[in-house]
Amino acid sequence: MNKLDRYILLRLLTITVFVLGLLIFIFILIDFSENSDDFADKGAEMAEIWSQYYLNYIPEMIRLVSPVAVLVACLILTGQMTERLETTAIKASGISLYRLFVPYLMFGFTIAISVSYLDAFIIPNSNAERIAFERQYMSGSSDRIDRGGIFRQDSDSTIININFFDPSADIGYNVTYVEFEEDRINRIVTSNRLNWVDSTSTWVTNRAQHRVFKETGYEEFNTEDQEIELNILPRDLSRRSSDIYQLTYPQALEYIESISRIGAGGISLPKVQLYSRMAYPISVIVVCFIGFAIATERRKGGKGFYIAAGLSFSFIYLTTMKVIEPFGAAGTLSPEFAAFFPHLFFFILGFLALIFAKK
Repeated sequence: MNKLDRYILLRLLTITVFVLGLLIFIFILIDFSENSDDFADKGAEMAEIWSQYYLNYIPEMIRLVSPVAVLVACLILTGQMTERLETTAIKASGISLYRLFVPYLMFGFTIAISVSYLDAFIIPNSNAERIAFERQYMSGSSDRIDRGGIFRQDSDSTIININFFDPSADIGYNVTYVEFEEDRINRIVTSNRLNWVDSTSTWVTNRAQHRVFKETGYEEFNTEDQEIELNILPRDLSRRSSDIYQLTYPQALEYIESISRIGAGGISLPKVQLYSRMAYPISVIVVCFIGFAIATERRKGGKGFYIAAGLSFSFIYLTTMKVIEPFGAAGTLSPEFAAFFPHLFFFILGFLALIFAKK
């Protein structure tokens, strides 16, 4: 690494940190002005708002705006070097455009890896606290996926139906448990309530009616409070669209495997959410290609052109991601394709833009 590389890396880092801080500050101001009425109506104290909500929101904001900050940094730095003819002098000294791009690429990879690590292990914990605060103090529609008529396949030979599940108390109401073998029903248990006991990590039926079927008929008896063996956890019955954002990558993969095993519907949504999280850091590398390729040639309009081009590109990029993700969640497209295609497409565009940039 030579002096030029260190200069570019330092300038990129300085501009990126400044833009990140500016964007986060603007976001907090706008968000606070929009939600201040909810905070006041629900009785949230200022200390809670900042410590439980905004401080926990900052890691997520860093993840979301990092590509924009890096793009702006690439555009500003490269644009300045181009306008001052520094890029021309560098190329005249024998340094190719591709070699000049190396520190940009190094910077992009470093930020992408950092964002990926944050999203994998740090952000989920802060998201969990922030989302809990939102449910308590902020108005809005519920993000629950399963509301009523819940069916789960506990094992290859058992099915459970819960008419309604209360996630705040971990209680299911009007429960039917069916045990079968091939095309023959062996046992049916109906219960008014199904309670989750944290201390023993077990389910307990309340006022249950048991019917055990035999070849000669069936036997019927009642129980008051009795443990029942289920391979289902409360989280499997109270799924929310925000669940994936509160789990680390290993936990999210286990969560998806768990809901696949129990036969829950809507599995494409958490898959798209997880794969989109995994793919998102790629956008940091993509914008390095695009930003450098756009600003490496002098254009009419100067910095105004670079900023406008960058904002236009960011808008198109983000729109493409948001348009295609619902198709993956609905199952029209595979979740993997919906999550990775926009990044792959724009990466190819950025690579081609760099190749055809004026040498």
